[in-house]
Order: sequence, then structure tokens, then C-alpha cells
Amino acid sequence: MFSKETYAGRRAQLKQLVGEGLILLFGNNEAPKNYPANAYFPFRQDSSFIYYFGQKRDGLVGVIDIDNDREMLVGDDIDIEDIVWYGSVDCVSDLAAQVGVANSAPMSYLRQLCCDAIAANRTIHFLPPYRHDTKIQLMDLLGIHPNEQKARASMPLIRAVVKMRSTKEPQEIEAIERACDVGYEMHTTAQRLIRPGVTERFVGGKVDGVANSLANGNSFATIFSQHGEIMHGCPSDALLEEGRLALCDAGCELDDYCSDHTRTMPVGGRYTQRQQEIYSIVEECHDYVLDVARPGVKYMDVHFAVCRRMTERLKELGLMKGDVDEAVCAGAHAMFLPHGLGHMMGMDVHDMEGLDQINVGFDEETRPNLEQFGTNCLRMGRRLQEGFVVTDEPGIYFIPALIDDWRASGHCKDFLCFDKIETYKDFGGIRIEDDLLITKDGCRFLGQKRIPYHPKDVEEFMNN
Repeated sequence: MFSKETYAGRRAQLKQLVGEGLILLFGNNEAPKNYPANAYFPFRQDSSFIYYFGQKRDGLVGVIDIDNDREMLVGDDIDIEDIVWYGSVDCVSDLAAQVGVANSAPMSYLRQLCCDAIAANRTIHFLPPYRHDTKIQLMDLLGIHPNEQKARASMPLIRAVVKMRSTKEPQEIEAIERACDVGYEMHTTAQRLIRPGVTERFVGGKVDGVANSLANGNSFATIFSQHGEIMHGCPSDALLEEGRLALCDAGCELDDYCSDHTRTMPVGGRYTQRQQEIYSIVEECHDYVLDVARPGVKYMDVHFAVCRRMTERLKELGLMKGDVDEAVCAGAHAMFLPHGLGHMMGMDVHDMEGLDQINVGFDEETRPNLEQFGTNCLRMGRRLQEGFVVTDEPGIYFIPALIDDWRASGHCKDFLCFDKIETYKDFGGIRIEDDLLITKDGCRFLGQKRIPYHPKDVEEFMNN
């Protein structure tokens, strides 16, 4: 938790940005896993609630009455039954005081507050809910059916939250740096353990263990697989095999902020010539972002600059052909890179994605292209600003089903060398990912230690 002045200042700025009405910021409730008393652990609070109200206890709602300049933390005090099992917890009034909120009330008061606001024809602002219990609570309070709540969420509030959370404060950047340092430990643990005969599940479990022991757990479910061409490949019981590539995409959450890194390693400790050729392209694209990403530049333009660089290099290997600009315009590169270059990152690993990606990664100037394969998965396109944190994660993947589909339909046949591509169907995929801070004059990677990713460094680390 930051200082109470931090949260008070954020709420004051939020009031100015939204302008009028009543803001409801719902915290999360415990989420049962398979029966009521067995909840997902550790409890994860809603990120926007933490951002403005700081507290991580379940069953809370933050209220900001802009018109009357009044703030309130709403929730019921923990009873003796829960104290027996979970220990003593601060009362709601104390929780409120800790973050500079003068008023508190039991949850039953929230209904009267909303009824009075509705009767007075006041605007009630809320963010799009993503948990079903919150949707039910909203329906009870405001009479809005869950199917309509996303459409009726407050755009002034969404825009204000996105504006504030997009630009990271120095203390937030420090928190992300600490999370990235744990990310270093996670990924170097994987690099030490990767060898033939070990299961994917064993390595993935050890990576998760680092996140659980040095941080508050994972920022998302760890991806560890020899099938790197599967974007979200879960660790399986498959044995690691000599000559194959193992892709590890993992991050942690520490002090409410996330890390997100990806590395792709040779199971036998040495890249083959063919693996090295593809890896060097991804490595070059990854590093190229450092040259072009800076304030005022659209991340969509950085993405396509990387796509052109990738296409040029794939042409040199005989996997693509034709004019580079025409190939990228047609989307031919998406055969190999079917996702965007990166996404916002912060309190959420896909930061604020619950507020709808079109509101987070795009704006009135920069709109998404939802029609073209690959480009439709670009999560971040808007102009970069100092203080933004985005991921830099180019990759090259050989997806057998996609190769077959495009070859059968003739899609982008003028730019793709299908006969050569066919010989890579057993290749898998390569991705390199780091977390990028946009600075005053350019950008830099976050984290005090760089997880090895240059081929010689990876091989040296794995073989020591």
C-alpha cells in the first residue's frame, strides 16, 4: 500500500476528470473454487479499487460523491465467526482512515444511497463489471440487467481511469521493477532446469513456486511448452526432448504490480542452425523496438515497423517473397506473427483490459483494424506517452493448421513460399518478451537484471 496521500490525490483527480455524479467502485468478493468455503487463494482485489482506495479486503465498495465532495468506504465489519478462522481484521472505519477516507458505512447503506441518487436523477458512474456476483449486486442496486451493464457503464469514468492508470507514477514504476526482478528469478530457474527427460509440468511448477515464494503469485497462468506455436500452451506431462524448443511465458505479481516475460530455450542447451536462424530474427525485432518506441510515436506504427523488419528477414530465408510493404499491407506476415507486438501492463498483466481494449489501447485518433487476421489481435496502438509501460513481445510461429488453411485457400500466396514453410511444420514457435517503460526521450526495459535472451548468453547460462 502507498501513502494515504497517494490515494486521496488520485480520488481528487478522478473527481475533476469525471466532473459530476456518484461514482461506485466495487471491490471483489471471495470467489469459491469448488464449494463455498474453498475460495481461490490468495484473494485478489479489483485493480481499480486498489488504485483509488488501496485496501485488499473482500466485500468493500468505494463511493465518491462528486457533487457533495464526499467519499465513503462501504462494507460490513468482520464478525467473530470469521475472526476465529482467519484472525482479526481492521474494522471498515479504520480501513477508510488508512487511505484518507473520512466516512464509512455498512453495506446495507449502499442501497439507500443509490435509491436517493436515482430519485434525484443523478448520474451514477460504474465500471464494466466482470464478476457475476458484482453484476447481481449492480442489478439489485440500480435495476440494470447484467446483459446491459457493460453497455451502460460510465464512459466518463472509464476514460478517466484509463487516463490516470496508463501513466505510471514513479512509485508504480519501482513496484513493476521489483516484480521484474522476481521475473528474472522465475525465468532463470526455468533455464537451469530445462533438459531432456524433465516434464513440462515440473519446470512450470518450479517457475510458479518462485512466484509464490518471492511474490504474491503469478500475474497469469504460466505458459511453458515445447509447442511454442500454441500461444497459451499450458505445461503438460510431456517429457522435454533433445533438439526441441521450450517456450516459457511467465510473470509474477508483487505489491499489486505485474511482470511479464517470455524466453525460448533449446532443450539440449544448444540451438540448432535452423533454430538460430529464426531466433535471430525475433531477437532483432525485439531489440529494434528500443530504437523506434518513444513518446509521440503510435505503438501501432512500432508494430508494423517490426512486421516489416521481420518480413525482410523471412524473405532472406526463403520463407516469404514479393514486396515487403505490400506483403505487410496484405497481412502475409501474420502467418508467422498472428498477434500484436504488445499490450499495456501495470496492476493487471493486460492492464485495464476489463475496461475494453478499444478504450485502453486505442483512442479517437487511432482505431483498431478488426478485419485483418493478426492485426485484429493488436491490443495496443495509440500514441505512446512518457510513463506508459508496454510489453515488447515479437514472435515467429509455425502453426500447422494455419499453414494448411492458408495454402488451401491461396491466402497471401503471392508473398508466402508455402513449399519452404511446409518444412517448418515441426518447428514450434519462438517469442521473446520484456516490459518496456516509455521515458522522456525514448524507452528502456524494466528490471535490474536482464533475463538471458541473446543466443550465446542463453547457451552459456544453461550449460554452466
